[in-house]
Amino acid sequence: MNTGIVWLRNSFRLDDQPLLAQAARECDELLIVADSAAGVRAGVHRERFHAQSLAEFDAALRRRGQWLYLMAEDPVDWLPKLAAILDARSVFVNDLPGSEEASQIERLGQSLPQDCGLNVGRDNRLFDGLFDDPRLDRAAWPMSFSAFRRKVENRLEPAPPVDAPGALPPPPGIVPATEPLQAPGPSGLLVGGERAGRDRLVDYVFRRRLVTRYKETRNGMLSADDSTRFSPWLANGCLSARRVWSEVERFEAEVEANESTYWVKFELLWREYFRWLMDATGNALFQSSGLGDAAPESRPDPTRLQAWRDGKTGVPLVDAAMRELSETGYTSNRARQNAASFLVKDLQQDWREGAAWFEHQLVDYDVASNWGNWAYQAGTGTDTKDRWFNVIGQARRYDPDAEYLGRWLPELRDLDPAERFMPWKAATPVAGYPPPVVEDARWS
Repeated sequence: MNTGIVWLRNSFRLDDQPLLAQAARECDELLIVADSAAGVRAGVHRERFHAQSLAEFDAALRRRGQWLYLMAEDPVDWLPKLAAILDARSVFVNDLPGSEEASQIERLGQSLPQDCGLNVGRDNRLFDGLFDDPRLDRAAWPMSFSAFRRKVENRLEPAPPVDAPGALPPPPGIVPATEPLQAPGPSGLLVGGERAGRDRLVDYVFRRRLVTRYKETRNGMLSADDSTRFSPWLANGCLSARRVWSEVERFEAEVEANESTYWVKFELLWREYFRWLMDATGNALFQSSGLGDAAPESRPDPTRLQAWRDGKTGVPLVDAAMRELSETGYTSNRARQNAASFLVKDLQQDWREGAAWFEHQLVDYDVASNWGNWAYQAGTGTDTKDRWFNVIGQARRYDPDAEYLGRWLPELRDLDPAERFMPWKAATPVAGYPPPVVEDARWS
C-alpha cells in the first residue's frame, strides 16, 4: 500500500491543484493535512478567513471521501513522526516564496524517514520553472518589473488550470476520522473558502462584467467593486491565479477585450513578479537596505509609529486607511500606497515596521507581494525612485467628495466635505481628532 501525506500550507482549493492531483495518482492512501492557524504573525482577520477556508475545503474533501487533518504542532517536527507511523512513502508539499518558508522545506527534507521522499511542487503561480526557461535570459535576473513583463508577455503563456479531481484516494485506515470543521460566521464581503472566491470571480467577470471598467475604477477607495478584490482568495490559496487569468481570457474571447481586461492580467503579472523576485534575492527584501546599498534614512519614534498604526496621525487619508485596515483586514491599493509613503517619507520610520504591521493586519497578506510592494514604495527594491505621495492632494483627487474620509473618520462627519482634507484648518475646531503629527508645506 503506497501511502502519501499532502501538506497544504496555503492551497485550500480543489481547482487547479496539481500537487494534490499528482498525489492522488501516485498513492493508494492519502492523508491531507494543514496548519490549524494562519501563522504566528497573523491577526484576527486573517485567522478568521483561514478558519473559514479550512472548513469549506474540508467540506469539499468530504464530498470526495476525504477529510482535512489539522496540525497544531510544528509541521517540521510532527510530519516526520506521522510519516514513520503511517509508513508513508512520500510527503507532498508546495514551495512558497519567502526565506522562512524555504527553510521549513529544507528542514523537513532532512527530518523525514530514510524511505520517505519529499515531493516539492510549485503552487499558485502563472509560470513554472521560470528561471530555467531557455527563452528567458537567466543572466538578466533579478530585474525591474517592466523588463520582467516585456520578457514574459512576449515569450510565455500561463499553463491552463487543472480541473478539480473527481475522486481522491481514501485516508489511511489507521487514522481516526474527525468531525467536520466548523467555521466562524461570515463577515462582510471577504468570506474565506474556494466557493466564495470562485463566486467573486464569476460575478466580477461574467455576471456583472465589472472587469470591463477595472482600469477606470481601480483607484477608488470606497466601493467593494472599485477593484477585483480577488486578492484575499489568491493570497490564502482559495483561488488560482491561472484560473483568474484563464477566465479573463475566456471573457475577452467570448464577450469583450479592452484595456481594463488586460489590466487585470497586468496586475497578476505584478503578483508573479514579486514571487520570482523573492526567489531570486533570498532574504534580501527583509533587510533594511532591501536590494539597495543603503537603508533609507529613518528616525525611530515609537509614538509616531503607534499613531500611524492606530489611525491617529491627524492626516485624514492615512488615518482612514489605517482604521479601515484595523476594522476589516483590508484597504484599497491606493490607500495602502499613501499610508506606506506617509510612514516612510513623512514620519521617517523604518519601512519594515510598516511591512510587518501589514503582515499582521491584512487578510490578503502574502509574503512576496507585501514585502515587495513595501520595498518598492521605500525605494529599496529594484527601482530606487523616490515615491513620496502628497497625501492631501491624493485624498482630494481620489476621494473628491470626502466620502471615504467620512466613512472611516466619524470625528470629521460634521465638517463640510471640503474641510475634511485638512481639518486643522477648519473654521470650527474638530473635537476628538488630533492635529497632524507632521505637516508638509507641499500639501494642498
